Amino acid sequence: MASICFYFQVHQPYRLRRYQIFDIGKNNNYFDEQKNFQILKKVADKCYLPTNRLMHSLIEKYDGKFKISYSISGVAIEQFQEYCPEVLESFMDLVDTGCVELLNETYHHSLAWLHSKEEFKRQIMLHKNLMKSLFNFTPTIFRNTELIFNNEIAKFIQELGYEGIVAEGADQILGWRSPNFVYTPKTANKIKLLLKNYKLSDDVAFRFSNKTWSEWPLTTGKFVSWLKAVNGDTINLFMDYETFGEHQWRDTGIFNFLRHLPEDVFKAGIEFKTPTETLRANSPVAELDMHHLTSWADTERDLSAWIGNKMQDAALKELYKVESSILKANNPELLNQWRRLQTSDHFYYMCTKWFSDGDVHKYFNPYDSPYDSFIAFMNVLQDLNFRINSNSNNLNFNKKELKEEKADLSYIN
Repeated sequence: MASICFYFQVHQPYRLRRYQIFDIGKNNNYFDEQKNFQILKKVADKCYLPTNRLMHSLIEKYDGKFKISYSISGVAIEQFQEYCPEVLESFMDLVDTGCVELLNETYHHSLAWLHSKEEFKRQIMLHKNLMKSLFNFTPTIFRNTELIFNNEIAKFIQELGYEGIVAEGADQILGWRSPNFVYTPKTANKIKLLLKNYKLSDDVAFRFSNKTWSEWPLTTGKFVSWLKAVNGDTINLFMDYETFGEHQWRDTGIFNFLRHLPEDVFKAGIEFKTPTETLRANSPVAELDMHHLTSWADTERDLSAWIGNKMQDAALKELYKVESSILKANNPELLNQWRRLQTSDHFYYMCTKWFSDGDVHKYFNPYDSPYDSFIAFMNVLQDLNFRINSNSNNLNFNKKELKEEKADLSYIN
C-alpha cells in the first residue's frame, strides 16, 4: 500500500511599499515594514502557531509515526526572527522531534535559475547553511521555487550532491503515468524524483471549503478511502502551509480534519514517510523526460504566472542585468536588497492572467493592479541602480585617495 509523504511550503515575501518616482534618489526604504509585520502576525496567529502546535501534538500522540516535511524560505525565517520569534521557536521544536524533514530551496524564494545559474547556486548554499545553523539539519532533498523543474535543473542539483528533488506531477509531462511512484529525471539518473499528486493535494488545499464541490464536505473517512484506492508506492501531498487556518479558515473544519486524519490513516494500514524515507524505501520505476519547465502554479502548471507578459520579462531582465555591478560593489545592504527583489512574489503580482486563477493571484497582493506592481518595482530598481553607481564612484574615489596617500608616503622607503 502506498505511504503518504506530506510536504509543506512556508514562505512570506518582503512586500514592497508603493515606491513612487519622486522617491528615486531620495529614499532607499523599499519595503513596507508595517504591512509585512501585519501580514506575518495575522498568518502566525491563524496558521503557523496553531498548526505547529497541532503537528507537534500529533507527532507525540502517535509516538513519531506521524511524519512531515517543510521547506521554509530564508526571507520567511528573517521575518520570523524580526516579527514573530515564537514562530521560529515552534518550528525548531518540531524539527527537534526527529519526525520532521527540512528541504533545501533558494534562500530568497527566487527565480534565479532563469537568469543566473551562479546566483541560483549561491542562494541554495545560503539556505542550506541557514538550515544547518538554525536547526542543525543538513537537507538532502531540494525543491525549487514554486516547484519549477526540468531535466537541466535536475542535473544541476544532482551535481551539487543532493539525493532527491520534488516537482509537480503535471499531466502534460506524465501522460498516462502516475505521480504515485518514484522516478529518475532524464540526464540525471543518480537523483530521485518525487512528484506531487496534485488532485489529492488540491482537494485539501483548494477545494476543502468549496460548497459547490461535488465531494463537499470532505471528511477524513472519505479522504482516506481515496488514499487506500491509490495504486502506487507513495502519495505525495504537497501544499502551502497556509492551507491550515489561512487559505482554509478555522471555521471550515480544516483543523479538525488534520487532527483526525492520522488516526484514520493508521487504521487503514497506511504509513507516513518523510521525502528521504520515501526515496530510500522505493526504487525508481522509470525515467521521466521533463524538457520543458513546469511548476505547481495555476491550471497550466507552467511559468506563465511569472514570465507571462512583457512587464514581467522587462522587470526580470533589468533586475539581473545589475548582478555583476552588485557583486563588485561589495556592499552588504545593496546585495541584500537586490536579493529580496528577486523573490518570485514580486513578479506574480504583475501577472495579468486573472480569469480562473484570479483569486489566487490577488491573495496577499498589496497592489490594486499588476501595473501598479510593475511601476513600484521598476522605480525601486531605478533607485537601486542610482545607488550602485554612487557606490562605484565612491569606491573609485577611495582608490584614488589611497594611491595619493601611498605616493605621499613613498619618501619613507
